[in-house]
Amino acid sequence: MNAIILCGGLSTRLGDITKEIPKILLKIGDKTILDWQLEKLKKIGIKEVVLASGHLAHVLHNEVGTERMGIELIYAIEDKKLGTGGAIKHGIEYLTEPGEPIIILNGDVLTTVEFEDMVSYLRPEGDGIILGSHVPDVASYGTLVYNENYHLQEFKEKEGKHEPGYQNGGVYLFNQKFKKYFPNTDDFSIEYDVFPKMQDLDVYESDRPWVDVGVPERLEWARENWREFS
Repeated sequence: MNAIILCGGLSTRLGDITKEIPKILLKIGDKTILDWQLEKLKKIGIKEVVLASGHLAHVLHNEVGTERMGIELIYAIEDKKLGTGGAIKHGIEYLTEPGEPIIILNGDVLTTVEFEDMVSYLRPEGDGIILGSHVPDVASYGTLVYNENYHLQEFKEKEGKHEPGYQNGGVYLFNQKFKKYFPNTDDFSIEYDVFPKMQDLDVYESDRPWVDVGVPERLEWARENWREFS
C-alpha cells in the first residue's frame, strides 16, 4: 500500500504560528503532527510516505530528513499552487507501488480511527473510502451525505449550518482507478472537482476523537487534549 501526506498548504489561517514552520511540524503534546500520523501509518505496514510539500518544504526536509521512525520519506515538492487534488496528482508520480491502493492524509488532522479497520472495508471493485468524522458543529466543514450502506451520495460544500454531522475527515483510501476522475488541469480540488464525479465511493463513519488543527482555536484544543489521541 502507498501513502501520501498533504502538507504543502500556506496555512494562512494560523497566521504567525506557521510563518517559519510548516503546520505538520507543530507540536501536539509530545510529538509533531507528522509523528502522530507516521505512527498510525506504520501500524498498517507502510514503509515509505510521499510528503506532498510546498510551503516551507526546505524547513520540513532539513528538520525531518529522508527517514523517520523507520519510514522512508519521499518529497514531492510543488513548484506552483496545485490545490489538494493537484497535490495528490503530483504526489502519485513519486509512488514506488503505483498499482497498489493509496492512503492519503491531510497534514493537519489527528484521529483515533484505526487505519487497519478502515483498510478492511476497502472494496477492490470500488473507488475507495473517505473518513466521515462526527463533529458537534459542521458549519465550517464540507459535509457528507450517504445512504444506509455508507455509500457516498453527495459531498456538500460548507453551508454554515450550526448542527452536528459527519464531515470530511481528511483521511482517504483509494484504489488506483480513482485517477480516472482527475481533470486535465494541474490545479484542482479533490473535494470539489473529484469527489462529486466519483461513482463508487464509501464512507467510513466514525464518532471517535478527531481534530483539524488548521485554525488557532482548534490547534489550542488539540494541545490541551492531546492525550485523547494517545
